[in-house]
Amino acid sequence: MLKDTFNRPLRDLRISVTDRCNFRCTYCMPAEIFGEGYKFLPREQLLTFEEIERLVRIIVRLGAVKLRLTGGEPLVRQDIEQLVAMLAEVEGVEDMALTTNAFFLPQKAQLLRDAGLQRVTVSLDSLDDAVFQRMNGSRSSVQKVLEGIAAADAVGLGPVKINTVVQRGVNDHMLVDLARYCKDHGYIVRFIEYMDVGTMNGWRMDDVVPADEIVARIDAELPLEPIGKNYHGEVARRYRFRDGGGEIGLITSVTKPFCGSCTRMRLSPEGQIFTCLFAAQGTDLREPLRSGASDDDIEQIIRHTWGARIDRYSEERSELTEPRDKKVEMYHIGG
Repeated sequence: MLKDTFNRPLRDLRISVTDRCNFRCTYCMPAEIFGEGYKFLPREQLLTFEEIERLVRIIVRLGAVKLRLTGGEPLVRQDIEQLVAMLAEVEGVEDMALTTNAFFLPQKAQLLRDAGLQRVTVSLDSLDDAVFQRMNGSRSSVQKVLEGIAAADAVGLGPVKINTVVQRGVNDHMLVDLARYCKDHGYIVRFIEYMDVGTMNGWRMDDVVPADEIVARIDAELPLEPIGKNYHGEVARRYRFRDGGGEIGLITSVTKPFCGSCTRMRLSPEGQIFTCLFAAQGTDLREPLRSGASDDDIEQIIRHTWGARIDRYSEERSELTEPRDKKVEMYHIGG
């Protein structure tokens, strides 16, 4: 099994299929920066589905068993269900999921399920329409997202998970309502501490609501108890409702980093691999792919990149209290 310098295996591959998105969430693609004139990657620079499949086969051979398609918004990539079908045939893949804002799920859910997708995770930061639109750049209503979630649930892309980025003074007053809604509907909500991903979202530590505070607020009205991880490398701290009605999770990258068990590699839309969500630069695989490199040649690049991995940014941030100046943007390599 391929391992890095801290003995962490490669088990998870997150594939960003596009850097484009139809939302403009303030913590990821703020509208004042990503306006109508913003230049995204031209089509010819994106990896083709065949190139993605080839890289996935090599990376799975090195130990990855879980795939997640991300973006940007992956459903804006034309014919994404064709890629899902191709990856579903890769020997060794045990789980394939997709993270989406759910806007296009009513049209895509059945196609994705038929192609072999197993689960979806939906970004939903509030059930209050005014708050939600404030956070997504007024690109969608809550109802539109809920329709997408219902469509995914109806075709068996579940249990649906909900990702909620929590920002103090923005949406933290709605946490209990969202937890109760997900509990009642059989969804699993993951509350994510607001992170300093990239450099464009104006992140400040004062905007972070610590996971312990989130748990305490919910526990006061919907009693919780901690439960263990589902698998090695799972990043969420899990709690179940004491009445047996489901669970929530906390992604604690800021206050309780989990770098020591991180098993994730990220593939960007133009073919760079990143060994950390907070990395400053990646390793290019597109050039060797398009220059005739063999699978063994590409495997050696990946082996060297992962084998030399020393990333533990969140732990270092906790020690230094100041974020790094230069980091890849979240919309480019997924969350």
